[in-house]
Amino acid sequence: MSEHRSKSALLIIDVLNDLEFPGGEKVLPWAEKMVERLAPVAEQARREKVPVIYVNDNFGQWRSNFSELFEYCTRPEARGREIARALKPGPDDYFIVKPKHSAFFSTALVPLLEYLGTEHLVLSGIATNLCVFFSAHDAHMHEYTITVLSDCCCAESDADHDIALDQLKRFLKVRICRGDELDMASLGKDVKGSPSPRGHQ
Repeated sequence: MSEHRSKSALLIIDVLNDLEFPGGEKVLPWAEKMVERLAPVAEQARREKVPVIYVNDNFGQWRSNFSELFEYCTRPEARGREIARALKPGPDDYFIVKPKHSAFFSTALVPLLEYLGTEHLVLSGIATNLCVFFSAHDAHMHEYTITVLSDCCCAESDADHDIALDQLKRFLKVRICRGDELDMASLGKDVKGSPSPRGHQ
């Protein structure tokens, strides 16, 4: 894998997801729409050398590596199998497994972001009002600049989705925009010099 330091990174949260949980059937149609928007955004990030970081729940599969987790989420009976297949990480993407809602809690995300020199996080994934929401809150606590892509996230309902985005915009001053409103080329700039102790400062 070639390393590319960048002030911005795209976080893709919990899209490798079997959706086999209460309410997962409600998330599915919204996730199918999300794929149509998020897949091109991820491809553009890769082209522009913006690091793509998958942060994914382990679904209780504590002994799994990435390949086994992907296989688990794409098993024939999994409701979310086509979502996971459509958003499978690329060979140069990063992959971090998380045990709880936030991408930051008990994970290696902060050291990775410091190594990459990242100051600005672009958030996407499932679900807007849960794991994306909690991750945005923790990113705020770590003093990152935050953008959430409204059409690249999904929840069980419009109400859940919209309320979460409104809360993030009102109280954390998160930028909310669509994927096609993001100038990915301007985000893919190299970070010069050696990594600082805290890359987001």
